[in-house]
Amino acid sequence: VQLQASGGGLVQPGGSLRLSCAGSGSIFSIDAIGWYRQAPGKQRELVAHITSGGSTNYPDSVRGRFTISRDNAKNTVYLQMNSLKREDTAVYSCYARVKVTTDWGTRGPYDYWGQGTLVTVSS
Repeated sequence: VQLQASGGGLVQPGGSLRLSCAGSGSIFSIDAIGWYRQAPGKQRELVAHITSGGSTNYPDSVRGRFTISRDNAKNTVYLQMNSLKREDTAVYSCYARVKVTTDWGTRGPYDYWGQGTLVTVSS
């Protein structure tokens, strides 16, 4: 299973970006999927999480500004980030809890991580 993140970049304060994370490989189902971020010198922080049923979870720092959504048919999760602040600058990484298909049937769930994508909020 691979998770491919994209969409990071440089944006001015108050601007918007949309991150995407696409899963591929022997995916039977994705139970939960979401994003963490890590800024220089800081601990990794959960940014957004969405379950297979569509329940979402956000920390106070991004609630109301960030929206997570998923396309189950495409095994893809999106993170729409609006009203970006300088403190949102970080490397954003996606993760997924996945049941996989094997020659011996369905296994898991297992946790997978994608590579990080850098979001820089600066004027």
